[in-house]
Amino acid sequence: MMHFSNAVRGTAIAVSLTASFFLGGCQNKAEPSAENFTNTITHYLADRGHLCVAKYDWPIHVADQDAVVTHSRDALQLPVMEKLGLVKSTAMMVERTGEDGAKIEAPGREYVLTDEGKKFYLHNPVVVATPGKTVTHDADLCVATLSLDKVVGWEPPLTRDGETRTSVLYTYKIDPAPFAKTSEFQRVFPMVARVIEGAGTMQLREGVRLTKEGWVAEEYFVR
Repeated sequence: MMHFSNAVRGTAIAVSLTASFFLGGCQNKAEPSAENFTNTITHYLADRGHLCVAKYDWPIHVADQDAVVTHSRDALQLPVMEKLGLVKSTAMMVERTGEDGAKIEAPGREYVLTDEGKKFYLHNPVVVATPGKTVTHDADLCVATLSLDKVVGWEPPLTRDGETRTSVLYTYKIDPAPFAKTSEFQRVFPMVARVIEGAGTMQLREGVRLTKEGWVAEEYFVR
């Protein structure tokens, strides 16, 4: 949830493949195996495999100066989203931070989602972990859905404080919204373009932990 949803954790560089990746046959749910991790990632992406753009709260206010002074993401992205019919704006005075850190009012615009944009505003809580703080967002604007292509490998599981964890590398398939495939949208959301172009080749990493029911994906997006 660019912040993506929990599905997109970063591009993988390398991973130590475990020998069990190449072994067939019946395996229990606790074993680190291609079969088990395929099942884990498949279920995880079915539930959380949304490519989102960190537009958590609406309306969004943008000062006119932001487009030429701060070049903020909202100032660059929201006009394009308006052109594509996802948002609409109204001119108004908005609050911004002055050079001295004080809050001031300045000319700007208020952006709200259109009915079309609301179709992509998913109320699926996103937990974002930063150093020293964890924040839960109730919703996000999501522009594509990921599903599993194949598990590539995983790192040797480690047990610490009674919990066993590892990270799984996988490639993915992607179903983007029509507007997410346009050159205008991809110009201001370059990471969306990168993820769409990487379908079938880019490797994503997902942290998993062992439970009584088997391996489950972590729910946190670490920023």
